[in-house]
Amino acid sequence: MIFIGILLSMATIGFLCWLLFTLAVFALSLFAGITACTWAYGTGAGWLGAILVGFAAAALTFGLGRFLLATVRPIWARLLIASVFVVPAVAAGFHATHGIVKHTMPSQTWQMVFSILGAAAVGIVAFVRITERKAFGPSDGHSSAP
Repeated sequence: MIFIGILLSMATIGFLCWLLFTLAVFALSLFAGITACTWAYGTGAGWLGAILVGFAAAALTFGLGRFLLATVRPIWARLLIASVFVVPAVAAGFHATHGIVKHTMPSQTWQMVFSILGAAAVGIVAFVRITERKAFGPSDGHSSAP
């Protein structure tokens, strides 16, 4: 019975890590949607109107980011656009990791170390997923820029 509990715990941890890495890409869109939803509800749009405005704002934010990444050519501008999406993902990764490790280790120093490592891991994964490029791939001598 203990063996089944251990397997279920490992599966749950794996699922939550996959969910964190997947949802980190959408952190900026989520924040924009929640902000727009709150604003719309505060102005009297009601629940349904606020939810529709929130979904529209989230979709517009994500779509605009994807459009800009696809059309903007200078590398510095693409990095700036990607960083606008990666910074909220890093913050979400830091707080998610910190929420987990504060219950598992008593040392605040090690809590911060693991939280920063978790934030870096989430940030790297979010950057790779947002830019749709492999971080470390074989080079064939050709530029893969669109």
